Amino acid sequence: MTENSAPAVEALVPTPTECAQPRRFSNFATVGEALDYAAAGTRGLNFHDPRGRLIRPYPYSELKADALEAAYRLVAAGVQPGDRIALVAETGAEFAALFFGTIYAGAWPVPLPLPTSFGGRDSYVGQLVVQLTSCDPKMLFFPPEIAAMATEAAEQRGVQPMDWSEFAARPAPVVDLPEQKPDETCYLQYSSGSTRFPHGVAVTHAALLNNLAAHAHGMELRDSDRCISWLPWYHDMGLVGCFLSPVANQVSVDYLKTEDFARRPLAWLDLISRNSGTTLSYSPTFGYDICARRISSQTHVADRFDLSRWRVAGNGADMIRPDVMQSFVDAFADAGFKASAFLPSYGLAEATLAVSIMPPGEGIVVELVEETELSGASGDAGRPTRYRAIVNCGRAVRDMTIEVRDEDGNILPDQTVGKVWCT
Repeated sequence: MTENSAPAVEALVPTPTECAQPRRFSNFATVGEALDYAAAGTRGLNFHDPRGRLIRPYPYSELKADALEAAYRLVAAGVQPGDRIALVAETGAEFAALFFGTIYAGAWPVPLPLPTSFGGRDSYVGQLVVQLTSCDPKMLFFPPEIAAMATEAAEQRGVQPMDWSEFAARPAPVVDLPEQKPDETCYLQYSSGSTRFPHGVAVTHAALLNNLAAHAHGMELRDSDRCISWLPWYHDMGLVGCFLSPVANQVSVDYLKTEDFARRPLAWLDLISRNSGTTLSYSPTFGYDICARRISSQTHVADRFDLSRWRVAGNGADMIRPDVMQSFVDAFADAGFKASAFLPSYGLAEATLAVSIMPPGEGIVVELVEETELSGASGDAGRPTRYRAIVNCGRAVRDMTIEVRDEDGNILPDQTVGKVWCT
């Protein structure tokens, strides 16, 4: 090395897809026990920059160590079992450690959204105030970039605001942590708010782990599978499907931040292309739509992407539109994408996450339903019949029963409009 040459920078290495550790499909008593087991292996979380470059490999062993330190700091700060701890859900190691640290401390983490690019300051502060009022947390943790807004909301509700970078600098005296129990609340999840304002759902350890096992069973999880995600962690599909499920089922994950996906959506497909194993990756319809629209008809997609190993391309969280899915297939078939990879599903925060999943490999199956039947209105004999394509979201996951009922709670037959009941 010459006097003026810079030292070589060691390339970051992602956590491996495969591991010698025997896989356990979420068969744990508590979520803390699930992380304890995952930490004994070599898999983990991997965070990438806006261009899809690895900036932080985060093995589950490191996540466990950081989570325990966070738990000790929370106990030192006076946090008691059953307290709610609100966490602004930025995709990264800080949130992950605080989420599990809160659980280790016996408190309940409550993921809250980041501000969006289309909402103003007052709107975001107002949203936080409403959710803080609802969950009544002891503390609100947030990244330093939004300290002013988060602090304003916290102070309006008498909640202690806490920049998580400052919290990480506090001492972490080791103490005995409370025992977690399967039937106790693990965390609070706000619903997506697709039909009304988001409301909090208390999820127990047992309910979560049972659903995560059913989720892995429905996707026919393999040793070669790796999860790749840009979904936000305040939404159940991102938090449960692409964060908690990988931990409980010992799967490595590659993440893009949601805002980075919004700016450079094709970076998502770049990550999938670089995965030498098989890929599990979910998106609402609009994610597939954005990618298909970004590709010009003159672009040779096979020169940039290799989507041939994308085994499960999950669809959920919004209306699944067959025309958009077909546009994605048309745009990326030359890059190896197969329509059979699409895996429609239906889920609810109230049911933890997964309610029904299409069997892998069957792709999009459409049923044509008369629009008048969907609306519940009577048909007009003078007008031509119009049909809407409805995507089949598969079968109920293991240990889940789905019924459609009328306003009086009576069970209705197939092909009938009513309310969905999940038990």
